[in-house]
Amino acid sequence: MTDTLQRFVFNEGEVRGELVLIEDTLKTALEGRDYPEPAQQLLAQSLSAAVLLGGVLKMKGRISLQAKGQGPVTLLMADCSNERGARGLIHTEDSIQHGSIGEQLGHGQLVITIEPEQGQRYQGIVPLESETLQECLQDYFTRSEQLDTLILLFADNERAGGLMLQKMPGYETTEDDDLWNRLTHLAQTTSQQELLSVAPETLLHRLFHEESISLYPEEPVFFHCHCSRERTANALETLGAQECYDLLAEQGEISVDCQFCNQQYRFGQDDIEALFGPHQRH
Repeated sequence: MTDTLQRFVFNEGEVRGELVLIEDTLKTALEGRDYPEPAQQLLAQSLSAAVLLGGVLKMKGRISLQAKGQGPVTLLMADCSNERGARGLIHTEDSIQHGSIGEQLGHGQLVITIEPEQGQRYQGIVPLESETLQECLQDYFTRSEQLDTLILLFADNERAGGLMLQKMPGYETTEDDDLWNRLTHLAQTTSQQELLSVAPETLLHRLFHEESISLYPEEPVFFHCHCSRERTANALETLGAQECYDLLAEQGEISVDCQFCNQQYRFGQDDIEALFGPHQRH
């Protein structure tokens, strides 16, 4: 599979891992967009990160990462469901260059949101103080979850991928005192070319062939946008009757485009009246 998530666990200690590779998902997210190359790279890494974070979800729902800034990147968003459906977008100015996450986004925050289908929404915030997105995500797990985590993110013009290792609760009982240091050192020897071109099981064997690993079944990753006409109508309700009727009078219909998938939803007079009732003119 070209788009896949491989989860695994080390048998000799409380350490888990994930390896993600996406190609078609990235292609769909970039389709019809004219992003500058540095923006493509950042979005590709963000999509990989969202899938890695989604791999730790234990309930039905979605996990998203979002950052707003005052730099050349004004908005960065990516999310993934527990079923591995991912999407993302980025808003940038033409002046964006390759550089640190701080240079691209300016002073800002990275917001991680977990939205279960049932239950309470959870949100964690981490300042964009590190050089890269992967380091900011590591900061998030250290500060918000108190879990030591290693994240590697790679992207080229066609593919993106990532590798994550994380201590599990109970790691302190592991008898191998050097396990975490050894595993993170081995993980960091992988190159971008290896991670983006070698099959996950083969790559894990190359990296950790002296360790005992259990692999979970590979899970397909795919682009999925959960926009809908109903969700769009709810957004129009939030906008309010007067604003909607003003737009209708000005444009003849209200057209709303999804920024993630380019799906277009059109609402005419009958649709708006179904939402708000007949327009009361004053």
